[in-house]
Amino acid sequence: MERESMEFDVVIVGAGPAGLSSACKLLQLAQEHNQEISVCVVEKGSEVGAHILSGAIFEPTALNELFPDWQAMGAPLNTPVSKDEMHILRNDNASLALPSFFIPKPMHNKGNYVVSLGNVCRWLAEQAENLGAEVFPGFAAAEVLYHADGSVKGIATGDMGVDANGQPKDGYMPGMELHAKYTIFSEGCRGHLGKQLIDKYNLDKDTVSQHYGIGIKELWDIPSEQHQPGLVLHGSGWPLSGGTSGGWFLYHGDNQQVVVGLIIDLNYDNPHLSPFDEFQRLKHHPTLKQHLEGGSRVSYGARAVEKGGLFSLPSMSMPGALLVGCDAGTMNFSKIKGSHTAMKSGLLAGETIFAELNAAGEAGKTLPMDANFKASWLYDELYKARNFGAAMHKFGTWFGGMYNWVEQNIFAGKLPINLKDDNPDYAQLKPANSMPKIDYPKPDGVISFDKLSSVFLSGTNHEEDQPCHLQLQNASLPLSTNLETWDEPAQRYCPAGVYEIIADESGAQKFQINSQNCVHCKTCDIKDPSQNITWVVPEGAGGPNYPNM
Repeated sequence: MERESMEFDVVIVGAGPAGLSSACKLLQLAQEHNQEISVCVVEKGSEVGAHILSGAIFEPTALNELFPDWQAMGAPLNTPVSKDEMHILRNDNASLALPSFFIPKPMHNKGNYVVSLGNVCRWLAEQAENLGAEVFPGFAAAEVLYHADGSVKGIATGDMGVDANGQPKDGYMPGMELHAKYTIFSEGCRGHLGKQLIDKYNLDKDTVSQHYGIGIKELWDIPSEQHQPGLVLHGSGWPLSGGTSGGWFLYHGDNQQVVVGLIIDLNYDNPHLSPFDEFQRLKHHPTLKQHLEGGSRVSYGARAVEKGGLFSLPSMSMPGALLVGCDAGTMNFSKIKGSHTAMKSGLLAGETIFAELNAAGEAGKTLPMDANFKASWLYDELYKARNFGAAMHKFGTWFGGMYNWVEQNIFAGKLPINLKDDNPDYAQLKPANSMPKIDYPKPDGVISFDKLSSVFLSGTNHEEDQPCHLQLQNASLPLSTNLETWDEPAQRYCPAGVYEIIADESGAQKFQINSQNCVHCKTCDIKDPSQNITWVVPEGAGGPNYPNM
């Protein structure tokens, strides 16, 4: 079948904070200037918010700009931060509570809110639709379309009803082409189209390697007598060791719920490490366990986060398109926050495109998004935080933390020093036989759990008879290279049990991909030491269905 096409002024890929903010800003400006602009937002999740996962402590800076009266409009920011705590876990039983004075200033949360970012995005989608945007959940952007001159023409959504061998099934529907004067890519961290665009247009030619973490999160219902709305805990230390860095969080939200999670930097070197199992044993520490006891786990999820900062940020503009939010890497890791920065990049994208459309300029141009970014508070914020992650990588948790405290608290991020880390995360793993094995305790089913029961709580679902969306460039590498050298780390770095080494009927080893389990975290695309795994979109609506994450 031939693909049908639709024409829009602007097509936006991804209904996250950046994409929806772009849509709202564009349409606000159109209303102010009595102009008609057609805006389409496509979202691969079954609904807006289904694939959104974040801590989340929400800073309302960008929201204040977009909707100054957001409180009256009913934005789901219901739980202001009431108390901030920072704990260093010294071992499996002891911890050290840091006085507020010793916490880097960007990590203070006065004036912020404990939120479900998924619910914030659902609300933003309502505002975008009220302004006139067309929002299409369940449609995955699978392909970038180009004009003959090489500029971006739009996107094509994925075909529906294709079997595992790539053949049409009953009910087959070809994807649709969405053409636009300008396309905004806001797919989130490690977006697979964004990755292609960065490579095609060499957008990262002046940057150092992007760096990532894997964030794992659970949502718990807890007894009312334990609930302290607005209490925010952050920490580091145990159980991470041996040069592995990261940090944990525990937030008391509304509705008698607590969120708990762990972010592990993906530059770790021990291939035996399992981020999922580190998180499960973390919850048994008394500092965290006291908040969870007597409660019940209601949801689970995982997502990669980018943490390279300003020096890893690619150009956001290319002919006919813009790259925004976590697709570009705008997260401020010194604050452990990316929602307000993503939203601001979306606002800048909306303003940049509207100025061109309003001037009736020629479509397909390379717009001045980078200049507008550098003139904004977003650039200033990321500049002040530019050394934060590299300091932790170069100096370790303790000395890196001391450097960051001095730079942020005394010099307000303006020391005349630039720290850069150009070692990609995937290249950090050492041979398995040179690193200590880690003996993880079995889950107790009360505080800690196994992977498969966790994936069940994520609501993850994929049509089984479809092409595998986890593509191997070389099918022999997992056994011939990864298993021999690194004991095939995909078995452990994946937080959803997607990858296994099993024996077939003859006893020969086989690398098995359980793609139905995939929660779309993108860790495999990032951490595979052979860079042999490429994550692409499955059929639209496939993946997790997060209710309140």
